[in-house]
Amino acid sequence: MGSALETLCGQAYGAGELKMLGIYMQRSWVIMNATAILLSLLYVFAEPILKFIGQTTAISEAAGVLALWMIPQLFAYAMNFPIQKFLQAQSKIMAMAWIAAVALVLHVVFSWLLMLKLGWGMAGAAVVLNASWWFIVVAQLVYVFWGSCGEAWSGFSIQAFQSLWGFVRLSLASGVMLCLEVWYFMALILFAGYLENAEVSVDALSICTNILGWTIMVSFGVNAAVSVRVSNELGACHPRTAKFSLVVAVITSILIGLLLSLVLIIFRNQYPFLFSNDSEVREMVMELTPMLALCIVINNVQPVLSGVAVGAGWQAVVAYVNIACYYLFGIPLGLILGYKFDFGVMGIWSGMLSGTILQTCILFFMVYKTDWNTEASLAEDRIKKWGGEVNYFKKVI
Repeated sequence: MGSALETLCGQAYGAGELKMLGIYMQRSWVIMNATAILLSLLYVFAEPILKFIGQTTAISEAAGVLALWMIPQLFAYAMNFPIQKFLQAQSKIMAMAWIAAVALVLHVVFSWLLMLKLGWGMAGAAVVLNASWWFIVVAQLVYVFWGSCGEAWSGFSIQAFQSLWGFVRLSLASGVMLCLEVWYFMALILFAGYLENAEVSVDALSICTNILGWTIMVSFGVNAAVSVRVSNELGACHPRTAKFSLVVAVITSILIGLLLSLVLIIFRNQYPFLFSNDSEVREMVMELTPMLALCIVINNVQPVLSGVAVGAGWQAVVAYVNIACYYLFGIPLGLILGYKFDFGVMGIWSGMLSGTILQTCILFFMVYKTDWNTEASLAEDRIKKWGGEVNYFKKVI
């Protein structure tokens, strides 16, 4: 839901309405913390919920206790993501990077100390996770409050409680859009667990999805960059620059995806040994490598297009596209190929990848047919609607 702020802060920053960034962030805090309160009920009642869906008593009780420990992290998320989008819109990336680096070092040290040295187990893990995330939040708040953001932060304002419904709708659309994408690939491993050779299938897919997750981090970085750039340029009424930015981002991501895929293809007989000693698992990973390589190329492009969608404020439209492509086309096709035609893991993955390809093609078509002058006008209207007045002198400059 925090990605809604990418659209609003990015466009307001481009339009020169710096004071609105802090107000937008405060509105997002209100919405995100209210959502966290609702979600915390799932944490509180995690044990009975898990028992209801058929988990064992031991697992349900252990997970229920851990869930209670993790509630502070939920509210850290609610504070952290709006701050991230607020800073990203201003291209203040290095500050976040340094804070994250310090948090990572402290996290590793205290995880070892509490979990292994002192033997606190999962309780220690929960304590460290909570502390790490709240360290990041507090450090970022200190950076913002210290005056490093200039006019973007002018203090707390009652305007944070105005125009909340528009924020809620955009936030919900953003949350649905991103959740549908994340859950889609989680479902791949879930379905593999019902195949005949389930253990080998799940192990092999886990290796592949881990590699995919590592490689896709590059495109996620481009996703954030192009989202900020497109929203900045649309807010500044520079539609041609916004279009040029997305073209550069897409070409860059395709080239990176092709390079990473080529490395995997070349070393397809060697890299599985890094992950497993089981010969069956390694053999299946080798068989899945061409599919993994294709998936890397596609999934290096798709997040970039999603970033363009966020920058332009298309979250609601893309959410519908995701439902149709992923859940009405990709998953049914994967299940038919995997189970009905007995293609196993390759069939499930092929069908679901087809859904991703269809979604990518639709996003390409949307971008190609977009009138970027109109998008710039919509960005201007959005800023006016939610509390800002576009500075026309800055736009001309």
